[in-house]
Amino acid sequence: MRTKSLKKNKINVITLGCSKNTYDSEVLMGQLKASGKDVVHEQEGNIVVINTCGFIDNAKAESVNTILEYADKKERGIVDKVFVTGCLSERYRPDLEKEIPNVDQYFGTTELPLLLKALGADYKHELLGERITTTPKNYAYLKIAEGCDRPCSFCAIPIMRGKHVSQSIEKLVREAEGLAKNGVKELILIAQDLTYYGLDLYKKRNLAELLENLVKVEGIEWIRLHYAFPTGFPMDVLELMKREPKICNYIDIPLQHISDNILKSMKRGTTKEKTTKLLKDFREAVPGMTIRTTLIVGYPGETQEDFEIMRDWVQEMKFERLGCFTYSHEENTTAFALVDDVPEEVKKARAQEIMDLQSQISWDLNQEKIGQTFKCIIDRKEGQYFVGRTEFDSPDVDNEVLIDASKFYVKTGDFVMAKITDATEYDLYAEPV
Repeated sequence: MRTKSLKKNKINVITLGCSKNTYDSEVLMGQLKASGKDVVHEQEGNIVVINTCGFIDNAKAESVNTILEYADKKERGIVDKVFVTGCLSERYRPDLEKEIPNVDQYFGTTELPLLLKALGADYKHELLGERITTTPKNYAYLKIAEGCDRPCSFCAIPIMRGKHVSQSIEKLVREAEGLAKNGVKELILIAQDLTYYGLDLYKKRNLAELLENLVKVEGIEWIRLHYAFPTGFPMDVLELMKREPKICNYIDIPLQHISDNILKSMKRGTTKEKTTKLLKDFREAVPGMTIRTTLIVGYPGETQEDFEIMRDWVQEMKFERLGCFTYSHEENTTAFALVDDVPEEVKKARAQEIMDLQSQISWDLNQEKIGQTFKCIIDRKEGQYFVGRTEFDSPDVDNEVLIDASKFYVKTGDFVMAKITDATEYDLYAEPV
């Protein structure tokens, strides 16, 4: 008898890409566990499921390299089976099947029941929102909608994720209650487009009503908003943010560009004037709120003048948080018909210029925090520091609050009041008070 057949299968789920993928992996793992499967996240296992990202070139390259790595491990007998799911698989399945045939099976973004079947598990409808979270125990992502109806010329998300579909308020509240029972204190609301939430289900933009219900969930102390679209933003959300302490004074609103020429070509449905007014309205409605945005440089036809308009605007707006990406020419998007005419080195130089500028803005804003006291949540201990965040900081992308563990003890997962003693561009040093 071969000893191999006696080995208990362990399924290792590997997550690449964004927080939406993290959420999907957590749902997959919850389903597998409910079927009695031994499942781990990014540890050792003889069966591997790779949840891929297919958004831009760098992400696609990382996904392909990971698939190749595990296909090779399968070839060498280190793992027994390799399955691939997620956005890359949704978008390029025929190519992947041809180029990397040593994968057992490829699945798209909507084929969870089929993936579970291939793994010897059943899809359990009654597992509403139950999942194995992979984030630190104090926060979790809550995906309120899937897909996107926007026509942005550069973006392949609708190709991979389909049309916008909102989850019902009742389902999301039950999911939030389950997370709170497991010790989650911070909900990070994610979707391809928060602004659109509810239009399909309730025939109106209904983010405020969802928030009204989520703030009632016992145990949840912070609710954070990620990925809002600027056009048609429901302004009643801001009134709620101002009066409701559980809703963080924070919003992530990817703006992508500000030159009217580029915005028009990008099909963003807005102008520099409208966007600037929107941000002014945000800051008037919620004084002291933090705005995070992302920008794209090197879009087809972006002239030096277009870039300078954006650079000067970044200087003027002084965003608390900002990321900058170089344009990636994606097939099947409408921008793919344009000539990708900005040289790669120019794209990189422009991105660097924006980030250097933002670094100085971030430094100046952080210096102003020295001497102030903030409520912080402690995510983890790393090296000699406890690492936490204020309500103005999202995990993995924003400032971190560092508390010297050789001098102070704080409990991970807890909230503490911390006084800022020093600051760099992206870190705050603090002492608990």
